[in-house]
Amino acid sequence: MRSSGRPRDNPATSADAPAIMTGVQEVEVVVAHNERATLRVGDVFLKIDADQTRTDVEVEAMARAPIPTPEVLWRKPPVLALAALPGTALGRLGKPASASPAAWAAAGAAVRMLHDAPLPPWPGRSIDEIASELDRECEWLVTSGVLPADLVTRNRRIAEAALRPWTPVFTHGDLQVAHVFVDRNEITGVVDWSEAGQGDALHDLAILTLGHQEHLGDVLAGYGTDVDLDVIRAWWSLRSLQAARWLIEHGFDPSSPGCEFDVLRSQLAGRTLEE
Repeated sequence: MRSSGRPRDNPATSADAPAIMTGVQEVEVVVAHNERATLRVGDVFLKIDADQTRTDVEVEAMARAPIPTPEVLWRKPPVLALAALPGTALGRLGKPASASPAAWAAAGAAVRMLHDAPLPPWPGRSIDEIASELDRECEWLVTSGVLPADLVTRNRRIAEAALRPWTPVFTHGDLQVAHVFVDRNEITGVVDWSEAGQGDALHDLAILTLGHQEHLGDVLAGYGTDVDLDVIRAWWSLRSLQAARWLIEHGFDPSSPGCEFDVLRSQLAGRTLEE
């Protein structure tokens, strides 16, 4: 997040020394790459981040969010310890979602509650910043031969609809379906707040339904207000184009079935059907 207006450290969520963890049977690596890693040790998640600004944002955003978030157990840089949430993730990108329509609607209602909350004091990314990054990533996708030029160009045109003025709201910023936990159709918590800030409400809704477009209606039913569907589709294209290089360079595969490259292809198929 930007250095200007950076969230303050929260002494209430820090400790001089972490608690001793006893009876640990195994350590699970949830995600790991050269920027950060998350480990699960029993019922505790240990997030290790090289950039403490991201952790500052995460701790402050969770304290401000009006929806359930993980409990901060202790913080000893570069480690942040969070309590595990009950329930299971709403879904996973690239895998069929088994959650009920009611669970997706509950997620939409939680997002609306977040968007109605007071703005955090730190700024989000500007339209110009997003557009410049999108141009760089599209150029890389074409020049590196990762994707056909026509697929990139046509999705870049679709993405244009997202690059318009918006009224800032409190956004999660990376509201992937795997970051929302549910139990019996109730939201038990939302994780990974390091990208939170002032942003476009439709970006959150788009990221939540990326690769799970069939559940957009359920999410919007819970969200409770009309939205511009073309802008949500635009964010699907924009996110998939922007994220591809980072995913590839950090050991993830956006070409896996149902993931970002399939989203880009489905965007063109949908446009062909509409035309």
